[in-house]
Amino acid sequence: MLETHYVLPYIDPVLVSIGPLQIRWYSLAYILGIIATILWLKHINKKQNLLSKKAYDNWISWAVLSIIIGGRLGYVLFYNFSYYFNNPLEILAFWHGGMSFHGGLIGVIIGMFLFCKKYQINYLQFMDIIAIIAPIGLFFGRIANFINMELYGRFTESKFGIIFPGGGNYPRHPSQLYEAFFEGILLFLILFFCYKKTKLINYHGKISAIFLIFYGSARFGIEFFREPDHHLGFIMQNFTMGQFLCLPLIALGCYLLFLKKNLK
Repeated sequence: MLETHYVLPYIDPVLVSIGPLQIRWYSLAYILGIIATILWLKHINKKQNLLSKKAYDNWISWAVLSIIIGGRLGYVLFYNFSYYFNNPLEILAFWHGGMSFHGGLIGVIIGMFLFCKKYQINYLQFMDIIAIIAPIGLFFGRIANFINMELYGRFTESKFGIIFPGGGNYPRHPSQLYEAFFEGILLFLILFFCYKKTKLINYHGKISAIFLIFYGSARFGIEFFREPDHHLGFIMQNFTMGQFLCLPLIALGCYLLFLKKNLK
């Protein structure tokens, strides 16, 4: 059986190293996601003049801080609270790894609310614009997870199984690639179609609702193929922390979707 499955070769998680400076694949994923969003906002601003020049210039600092602070605190609170409670200085040790998408999303939701309030921007309208391009960043992030040979799937005998270095001698689901496709490529195509071919963009909050519902549902399903975090395991029966964290996203998405549709 093993001879029929692809064995993933070891790939250095550091893409480029110049003296003490290191650029990792995961860092590159963040950079590419931010660049894609900046270009998208520039394109939208030409058509809608949504952001002032000052707001556009300052958005990147707000976004980066929101993602990093939210992602790190989310990991601390949701995935390894007891460890960080006993080792609080480790919270600042970003280079040791440990980021949570759900925490990053909460950080963005709060950070962009404060950003929009400061620069007098319609919050839901702006979040709809961000939601359309967000799957691109998710795609790059999951590809980086695959290259880093982390967050791999559970054991499988299917033809899709891959043998990961450090993941044992048996094939596993490449769950990172499943997520890259469903939460990245497919979700982007759905949201972009809604933006170009429907009037949903005029109903503020509806594009964001579709993002939350689809991402939450896709992530919930793919978690059945993904290996649970070794220090957490299953939270209840065969359900993981990631699945429990997806439920509020789906609920919030449904709430936004079924709000009274006021055309803005």
